[in-house]
Order: sequence, then C-alpha cells, then structure tokens
Amino acid sequence: MSGITPRETGSGQGYRGRNSTADRALDILLMFTDDRLDLSAAEVAARLDVARSTAYRYLQSLTSNGFLEENDGSGFRLGPRVLDLARLARKGVGLSDLARPVMRELVERTGMFVLLTRRSGAAVVCLEREETGSALRLSYERGQVLSVNAGAAALALTAWAPEAELDELLALPLPRYTDATHTDPDRLRAHLAEIREQGYVVGRGELDPDVLGVGAPVTGEQGRVVAALSIAALSHRVPDREVPRYVKAVREAAAELSDQVRRMGIG
Repeated sequence: MSGITPRETGSGQGYRGRNSTADRALDILLMFTDDRLDLSAAEVAARLDVARSTAYRYLQSLTSNGFLEENDGSGFRLGPRVLDLARLARKGVGLSDLARPVMRELVERTGMFVLLTRRSGAAVVCLEREETGSALRLSYERGQVLSVNAGAAALALTAWAPEAELDELLALPLPRYTDATHTDPDRLRAHLAEIREQGYVVGRGELDPDVLGVGAPVTGEQGRVVAALSIAALSHRVPDREVPRYVKAVREAAAELSDQVRRMGIG
C-alpha cells in the first residue's frame, strides 16, 4: 500500500476542497483591493458565509503571524509580513526575467538581434540575447565580456558611467576592432557626451565592420542606468532613412523595461 490517504489526495473533504483554514486565510488576504484597504470581522464573515466568531478566529490567526494588523479597533489591514513577502518576491524576479518578454517583442518589431547588457567594473557583460531568423549571426553569448569602447551594447552603458568611473575607464587601454572604433580617450569622451545628450547610440562598424547597432539605457531607481537594450543588423540592410524607426523601437522598449525595473525595485 502506498500510505496515501484520501485526505492527502484531495478527495472528499480533503485540504483541496476550499474549506481548510489555509484556504480561508488566502480568501481573506485576496479580499483586499485598492478600494478596500480595511476589513471588519462582519465583512469577512459575510464574504466567507461563516459565523462572525469563526471569521474573527481566522483574522486573529493572520494577525498573530503578521499578515494582518488591527487598525485602531475599526478593522484589519495588511500587516508587515505581507510587505516582507512582496519584497522577497521582487528580489526573486531578476532583470533577465523582466527583460526577456520585452526583448522578444523588440525582435518581432524590428526583425533584429537583441542584446541585454550590463556594465561590471571595466567591462560590459552580455546578460541575455534574443535571435531572429535573419542571416545575421553574432558571436555574443550570455556571460560574454565586451569592451566598454565599441558597439551600441557597450556605449549605451559607458556613456552613463559616473564621471569618476569614466575617468578610470578611459585611462585603460582601449582596443581597436575596426577603423571606426573609438580608441582616443578625448574623442571617445566627446562621443559619449553626444550619446548622453540624445539619449541613445547608433553605431556602424565600430565592433563588427558590417554591423549596425542601436542601443538605449535601462534605468532603475533615481534614474541610475542598470543595463542597456540594443539591436544589431547587417549594416547594408538598414539605410540611413530607416534608422529613426529602429531608434524609436529601441528607446520605447528600454523605457518599458525601465518602468518594470523601477516598479520591481531591481538594480
């Protein structure tokens, strides 16, 4: 015999029958809305169709565990344990989790390769990538380290580095990948200032000679740049007149992700 009783499998009056104390506790917590921030024992009793004494027992159990607290004797409101769980839930949702749907939508909108990057010290790291069915194949992999001075995926981050950190970055050797790569610190600093002013970066052939890149920063709390979204395509397939359309798509995707990052308290 397996030793599993009918109660454990959820048959009859088992705990999956929506009558357990745990189920009723969840029902009570789900009664709270933007328009209903306080609940009385009488309201809970009516909603659950139980005696008032039973409803009060459920409320007291939730209160003793910190999920509710009494509101000056007029009812019950959500307690500190709920806030703590919300904090843990936000902490458990990473930047990549938020970014993937936004990145997939950006792929569909542009038909281009999409990267999510983040700066780590003197390097830029590829966090996520979303591919298309196009002929373009980039070698960027999750976890790959990129230079700070070449490509939209990197420059969209470097441009917003704090001044002291930027001084340190520009004092390091700046590798050259193509004739278009910025390796002179003064010229690169001026280029980064232009990027900050316009709010995005467009690069052609700075990292890969035949690739166009468009990138924009993703901002967290207090406007701090926490990541960058960028797209890449074969340069000859994107005439100059089409670039503004792709810039708009990238900036809107970065703004959408920024909103989510701020709401979740990530970064």
